[in-house]
Amino acid sequence: MTTQPAPSAQSRHPLDADAVTARLAGRWLVEAVAETGSTNSDLLAAAANGAPAGTVLVAELQSGGRGRLGRSWESPAGAGLTFSVLLRPAPPLPTWGWLPLLTGLALARTLGSAAELKWPNDVLLGPEGRKVAGILVQSGPDTAVVGVGLNVSTERAELPVRAATSLLIEGHRELDRAELLVGFLSRFDGLYTAWQAHAGDAAASGLAGGYRAACATLGLAVSVELAGHTLTGRAEDVDDSGRLVVRPSGGGAPVAVAAGDVTHVRRDVR
Repeated sequence: MTTQPAPSAQSRHPLDADAVTARLAGRWLVEAVAETGSTNSDLLAAAANGAPAGTVLVAELQSGGRGRLGRSWESPAGAGLTFSVLLRPAPPLPTWGWLPLLTGLALARTLGSAAELKWPNDVLLGPEGRKVAGILVQSGPDTAVVGVGLNVSTERAELPVRAATSLLIEGHRELDRAELLVGFLSRFDGLYTAWQAHAGDAAASGLAGGYRAACATLGLAVSVELAGHTLTGRAEDVDDSGRLVVRPSGGGAPVAVAAGDVTHVRRDVR
């Protein structure tokens, strides 16, 4: 009797970058490396040397990956889908704050209706709302690099923190990283093209409405770590600039937060 390999082993074969590029009809140029320090850093350097928009770099192992606030992003080789996308957005720079939200929405739609978004750059999955993916957008001259780290076949003992999860743990039907990448880039392409066509207007392009519908943060009591103080209150909305609008628990006018470390406290029980 033949013993079947574990689900994680089945999904950790190297990604075929050429096959993924071919399936995307030339819209994206996918490259893959066995290991690198940071796919974001690599693409920022490549952009400075003239690399074209639409370049996608996938790493089987990323040894120096970072999330927001300098936090590390760890994943065993082949267990995650770790990649960055090089963009040269045409809309005005002040609208680029929507890029991590756009990326999150594309990824959530790829994973299905069970996925939710935590403002500004996490994707949550499972009944306890654990983090399955993180997003980091970095910019250079006329360039934005969108980095994504998605836990695919990571087993519980391999997770760096208790608050994380993976597609395998949550019983997600798709663990093939090539399929996930094709699905993501196709959805990202549609959202990004519409956003660009409307000159970065998230409301007119439909991005703002789509994000609000998928954002688990809205309606929750939240704690937001800001420079020098902590803001607590209820997350009411995401404004037209992509900022989180929080009504302080002590009263007063709503506060629009452009960046901050958000903790979900509880769901609104109205």
